Amino acid sequence: MTQRNLNPDISQTLGIDQSSEHVKRLKRWLIPAILVLASLAVLIIWNATRGTGSTQYKTQEVRRGNLTVTVTATGTLEPTNQVDVGIEVSGTIKTVEVDYNDRVKVGQVLARLDTTKLEAQVLQSQATLESARGKVLEAQATVMETHNELERLKRALELNPKGISQHDLDAAEAAFKRAQANEASSKAQVSLAQATLNANQTDLAKAVVHSPIDGIVLKRSVEAGQTVAASLQAPTLFTLAEDLTQMELHVNVDEADVGQVQKGQEATFTVDAYPDRTFPARIREVYYGSQTVSGVVTYETVLKVDNSDLSLRPGMTATASITVKRLENAILVPNAALRFTPPAQVQKPSASTGGGSLISKILPRPPSSTPSFREEAGTGTKQQRVWVVRDGKLEAIPITTGATDGIMTEVTAGQIEPGMALVVDIVSAKS
Repeated sequence: MTQRNLNPDISQTLGIDQSSEHVKRLKRWLIPAILVLASLAVLIIWNATRGTGSTQYKTQEVRRGNLTVTVTATGTLEPTNQVDVGIEVSGTIKTVEVDYNDRVKVGQVLARLDTTKLEAQVLQSQATLESARGKVLEAQATVMETHNELERLKRALELNPKGISQHDLDAAEAAFKRAQANEASSKAQVSLAQATLNANQTDLAKAVVHSPIDGIVLKRSVEAGQTVAASLQAPTLFTLAEDLTQMELHVNVDEADVGQVQKGQEATFTVDAYPDRTFPARIREVYYGSQTVSGVVTYETVLKVDNSDLSLRPGMTATASITVKRLENAILVPNAALRFTPPAQVQKPSASTGGGSLISKILPRPPSSTPSFREEAGTGTKQQRVWVVRDGKLEAIPITTGATDGIMTEVTAGQIEPGMALVVDIVSAKS
């Protein structure tokens, strides 16, 4: 049938006047639309035929075994007790009597200042004290003199009331009181001079720096001839560590993991200096105070470390693995099986959808955003599902999962047994 004959038939069928402009526009779009629908029909038939082929799946078996859950954190090694030794007086360092790595005892001399100026201040204070004491003696003699004069006038007044005037008696009493006040002032000057002498003697004693602990010298920040100024704060001369055979590892635990970390848990750690060696440790304390760096919240955790062979040194960076949970003889499934989600074309259609309409096959909906698991509040367990192949078709099995080490996950409830093959991936689909 020619195009000339087809157009009247189409127009007659549609009941439209061929001479109208509307008919001309309709004829331009009708034939391409028919071609598109035909192409979609061919595509649907081809997909249906292709889907009848068999799909191959990669599987892993459920097994029974032990599971260790760990939390990883990094930090630095520090001495159990570290002391910064400073000096409270200013002056010039005369001698330095210890060096790096030297072992020291309590009271051992670490350094000495030039004490020439301090000794002169002590002598000056002693002289001031002696002068004040002399003034006290002088004041006491004046008190005695004025007291005797007052008593003499009182006795004379009793014997001859008209021989002594009241003015003379009042003057004698005032002189006596002034003498007593002068004595009190002189005694106060003695106390002040004594305090100044004590302070200067203390400064002289502090010019010699002693070790406050038994330990080892980690740092020495001063040399002989160097001038130190302690006007605002005491400068640090030495850093001592009390006992390097017992050390601490301070690590920062992420806020997502700190709920699992508790005092007394065992841990291991490694340092770059010994890449083939693993050191044991145990958690001593988990601080409640948080630290926020670049928006990341962490909690400082202290681990006790035995360093009897002195192989570890303060300041080393360590990576710790804290054992937070151990499970024995548990049913374990691979995490890949929990992550597997079947593609839409291999899942069985539900009764509510009735297999889907033609439009739903041509324009399929996007995959559902509903998660494949739900967590039960307060229990730490999750409701998930895994997939097995039965009679060539995928079948879902709901399970309840517990702890995981990142590779295997504990199953606390569900119809699975050791040796069961779980689908972890799709290998291929053949026509």
